[in-house]
Amino acid sequence: MAEVDALFEVLGDPTRREVVRLLGAHPRRAGELARATGVSAPVISRHLRILLAAGVVADERVPGDARLRVFHLRREPIVALRAWLDQLQAQWTEQLGSFKRYVEEHREDA
Repeated sequence: MAEVDALFEVLGDPTRREVVRLLGAHPRRAGELARATGVSAPVISRHLRILLAAGVVADERVPGDARLRVFHLRREPIVALRAWLDQLQAQWTEQLGSFKRYVEEHREDA
């Protein structure tokens, strides 16, 4: 649950949500993300540090140029979020089923 909490916390910022959306299409360098989001390089770097610390994204060094990094989404936080949502949906389905049974049973009493 801590992983899901961290994901919700970092995705509370619209710029970070946009970064995640962009990285969902394909990996990108920080400069590409800055241009695509319309924020400065220092601002995108701060957002990327937060996403890296939360484990939402990972980075790889470009062979031949250790200064260049390519960022990509990590699958694990999304899988954890999906599992949490599936569990929540199962609980809702169970509650709705219980409510339906209750209404059907008591409809005959009316």
